[in-house]
Amino acid sequence: MYLIRDIHNIDFFNKKFSSEPLIATIGNFDGLHLGHKEIIKRMKSIGTKDNLKSLVIFTEPHAKEFFAEQKDLLDQPTRISPWRDKCKRLKDNKVDYAFFLRFDKKLQRMSPEEFIEKVLSKLNIKYLMIGDDFKFGKERSGDFDFLANWGENNEIKVDRIPTFSLLERRVSSTWIRESIANGDFDLAQKLLDRRYTFSGKVVFGNRLGRTIGIPTANIWVPKSNLPIRGVYAVKALVKNETFKGIANMGVRPTVGGTSPVLEIHIFDFNEEIYGERIEVEFFKKIRDEQKFDNLDKLKEQINLDIVKTRKFFS
Repeated sequence: MYLIRDIHNIDFFNKKFSSEPLIATIGNFDGLHLGHKEIIKRMKSIGTKDNLKSLVIFTEPHAKEFFAEQKDLLDQPTRISPWRDKCKRLKDNKVDYAFFLRFDKKLQRMSPEEFIEKVLSKLNIKYLMIGDDFKFGKERSGDFDFLANWGENNEIKVDRIPTFSLLERRVSSTWIRESIANGDFDLAQKLLDRRYTFSGKVVFGNRLGRTIGIPTANIWVPKSNLPIRGVYAVKALVKNETFKGIANMGVRPTVGGTSPVLEIHIFDFNEEIYGERIEVEFFKKIRDEQKFDNLDKLKEQINLDIVKTRKFFS
């Protein structure tokens, strides 16, 4: 999969691939859930029939995150996964090209006409798939009908994305974020078609866990607000081997923390893994994060959490 990094790289992309006609879609694609996969399947099917390459266009950050960027991270809108994971999953689903548009004030102020002129018209799009509720341009004044009219005048097919439902509800990133926040990881698995995971690189922490006999691996968390908060039963994929463990996602109030940290205590594991990228699968929420009076009480509670987690996995 080839990644176009923002508007200023369209010309470079065209130098390499301008002869290839495209079927494109525009959306957030947070989590790349069942509904997204159905869109990609449909694009690939049409593309195979009409000899079109697939292109997924998404903004980064999401518009809601951009408008909330002045708030503290924990008060910002949540996302299922960081954009690195999104790109990986697009690639895994055989998307030919991905295009991330940097959502900033310049993009926010673009009229629908400017967006078409500076983005869509510069790409060799022959078929565009979008949802009925898709809005774009300044004050969200562009919509499906606007794009359909543009397409009709330029011999570009503009089609509606069909609704994909499960349990009599439309599958959406919002529904998945709700299920994860509520600790319903089995429902999230059905909607995502996979376990909810978070992957990241193990970084140096304050080594507090070692001082209380419960060493943890600290995983770097990007500047995006994840829908997980609390203590969880997890599995960790480390160097192609899976281990059970317990993870805490939060600010660690007992030690005066202020920024979100994902730390995991891996059961029956005693290796140095700094710099390694590990993937964490979430299975059950054990409890909310809470502040304790001292480290001894924190240690006591963590040991209870470990017993509960081992019992869950047994």
